[in-house]
Amino acid sequence: MTEKSAEGLNVKLRGKVVLHGKIKCETGLRIGGAREALEIGGLENIVIRDPVKGEPYIPGSSIKGKMRSLLEKAKGKPLTGENQIHVCKEPEKFKKCEVCRVFGIPAGEELKGCLTLTRLYVRDSFLTVESKSELEGLETEVPYTEVKWENVINRITSEANPRPVERVPAGAMFSFEMVYNVFEDDDVEYLRYVFEAMKLVEDDYLGGYGSRGYGKVKFMDIDVVFNDVVRVYEKGMEGEKLREKMVVDGLLKDEKLIGELKEKIGKS
Repeated sequence: MTEKSAEGLNVKLRGKVVLHGKIKCETGLRIGGAREALEIGGLENIVIRDPVKGEPYIPGSSIKGKMRSLLEKAKGKPLTGENQIHVCKEPEKFKKCEVCRVFGIPAGEELKGCLTLTRLYVRDSFLTVESKSELEGLETEVPYTEVKWENVINRITSEANPRPVERVPAGAMFSFEMVYNVFEDDDVEYLRYVFEAMKLVEDDYLGGYGSRGYGKVKFMDIDVVFNDVVRVYEKGMEGEKLREKMVVDGLLKDEKLIGELKEKIGKS
């Protein structure tokens, strides 16, 4: 959010909880790109690629948007506005909202007397070194991806309308990073909803064609690092790794993690 959203409030960054890990594509993944930006073999349904390296990647906005959307549904949040997202209009509701407090609210929707700074940042996810090497060794129509032919059948005439769809093959791995900012004492409690949203994504899909089996992913090898403001950003020390090589289910069941973070925030 903009600096204006914090105007008149006592904003103090207490620390950052950083989640590092991998996203495994358990089925083919398709996140569409702009055809004008990259022409590959005349394909119409291309995936989004890094314009410099030419490698497919997962935009952070796609991950965060899917997490938010699924959490809105899970909590039964009303959707408003042109983009049909949930936005709290009252400060007291915002302070207790699992969605708005974690994922933020649109610019221009700041609430007077309420700290509406976004807590969660999600970076773009790029292929791991190992996956890049494996995909480079595959004999496919286009680099790093595969082309799957989809058939649309006319129910009246039974005429087939085949079309090629580019996607990242199953088994590919991407590195991900999420940063959760802690401004207020009870912000740590809301970190649970980040884990919950990640689990919802695992049981849903990323990208397009999800109803056809595309986009099943798994978050894995998750490290949880706490960056204290003084130790890390003032003194240049390394962050504290609180958990490593975790899966989402493990984080959801970990009853001690939130308590440990609360203790560390209290000392910051």
